[in-house]
Amino acid sequence: MATTLSEVYGDTPLQLKHIVPLDFDSIRHLPDSHVWTEPVDLSSKKNVHESDIVPIVDMTAPNVVELVGNACRKWGMFQVTNHGVPSGLLGDAESHARRLFALPAEQKLKALRSPGGATGYGLARISPFFSKLMWHEGFTIMGASAVDHAKLLWPHDYEAFCNAMDNYQKEMKSLAYKILVLILESLKAKDEETLISSTVSSEGALQLNSYPCCPNGHNQAIGLVPHTDSLLLTILHQNDTEGLQVFRENAGWITAPPVSGALVVNIGDLLHIVSNGQFPTVYHRVVPNETRHRFSMAFFCGPQGDSLVAPMSNLGSPRYRSVTVKEYLSIKNKHLEKAIPLLKTA
Repeated sequence: MATTLSEVYGDTPLQLKHIVPLDFDSIRHLPDSHVWTEPVDLSSKKNVHESDIVPIVDMTAPNVVELVGNACRKWGMFQVTNHGVPSGLLGDAESHARRLFALPAEQKLKALRSPGGATGYGLARISPFFSKLMWHEGFTIMGASAVDHAKLLWPHDYEAFCNAMDNYQKEMKSLAYKILVLILESLKAKDEETLISSTVSSEGALQLNSYPCCPNGHNQAIGLVPHTDSLLLTILHQNDTEGLQVFRENAGWITAPPVSGALVVNIGDLLHIVSNGQFPTVYHRVVPNETRHRFSMAFFCGPQGDSLVAPMSNLGSPRYRSVTVKEYLSIKNKHLEKAIPLLKTA
């Protein structure tokens, strides 16, 4: 039987202090636990050159393969329009995410992620790597896990939430497949069928994110620390509040502003390996807002846990050794940003 992502992520148990979020409704001042010792540079470029704007790709464009390939090589991130996901479905899923995070803290804790679990309510899994905590709360869904947790939150009214999340995951999985095919076409890949079939049969993961208004947090708090995503690619729906930023060499932090109807796509570590380093795995972060509550929904697309990932055979001498998804996630859970360099062949 194939190893699921839920089983892989569950192999690294966390302490409760790295799982339980703040009771944000009770906070009036930024607590010391969330004050980063060094001031956080939350600024992004004011006079942004056209070359420093996150690319927007129309998926109906006749040269969409070229556009996607260029965005992957130059940025590792782009926004897609005319993607075919109904706006009503996006709005419905976001509405249910808001409903979840609006619950009282004691209610949300009923669905708290277990120390050895991969799904449910809690802090970002990268929290143990840092001495300070992030101004963030999340809810992770893999496979059919939404049902078990939703029953704890709404014992008599859980179906609507589950249906909304299920419909959203199906749409994201379908879109991820289309985008992955375009990406592999841009690489002129010849041995992609195994990767695609394993990815299609994988459950993927859906992460709901909440970044409440942050009191007195200017230059002291961070919503989500700079990081790269681990799997093949991520599709992100963000509400109308800015906060997502991507790091560019020689340019610094660039804001990826919400674009009406668009979804953000970013390359993950595994696709960086598959592209033999042609596609950067992009560092991105979320900065907090003192007056607006930011929500986002991230769908992570990747192969099953026991799948082997390696550079495509037509892309020259491999820069990285082959690795299973399970092995790579285990390495990253121990070494974070040092995981990719550990796989270099020379």
